[in-house]
Amino acid sequence: MDFTQARFNMVEQQIRPWNVLDQHVLDMLLEMRREDFVPAAYRNLAFVDMEIPLGHGEVMLTPKLEARIIQELAIKKTDRVLEVGTGSGYMTAMLAREAQHVYSVEIVAELKSQAEEKLRAHSIHNVTLELGDAAHGWDRHGAYDVIVLTGSVPVIPGNFIASLKQGGRLFAVEGDAPVMEGKLITRLGEDACRTSVLFETCVPPLRNALQPQRFVF
Repeated sequence: MDFTQARFNMVEQQIRPWNVLDQHVLDMLLEMRREDFVPAAYRNLAFVDMEIPLGHGEVMLTPKLEARIIQELAIKKTDRVLEVGTGSGYMTAMLAREAQHVYSVEIVAELKSQAEEKLRAHSIHNVTLELGDAAHGWDRHGAYDVIVLTGSVPVIPGNFIASLKQGGRLFAVEGDAPVMEGKLITRLGEDACRTSVLFETCVPPLRNALQPQRFVF
């Protein structure tokens, strides 16, 4: 399989049409070897518009969703980033390419170990991978400039917003299947935020995500 051509086709046929037009982001996607972060059994599907199984009930997000998240967060070289859900390590790698440092928390020990190997193989060292459950927040290294939740949540926990610096950005997919929205929340001040709804989507839930009170009739 010609991975270089497949990577180019992914960018031109999936990612660019999904309003990912930042050339810097597109160039990074062409350089980053996504196939190296995909489980070996699915390597030939690395550039297909699908969620790739990682084991343990977890999946790798679609290429266009990963790319759109990176574009919307507009990460700067001075940014400290929290990623909730390391997964394959591919999103972690892209975040690290843009940021000063990434703190990524994974609940599955095997996935954390595999991601560490892949990041090391790509000489990406400005990442701290930690094992734990960050579904309700992870203020250990806060405050953060950027927070990314790689699984959906029915409601966005306030702890994440509280862990943002002023001007900090949080990306999360909020809602219940089949209706979810990708949202970008910018913290404007102590008690002020701006929320932008970016797109509708549906992705697997974050394990142990905060559940809202449900009405029972």
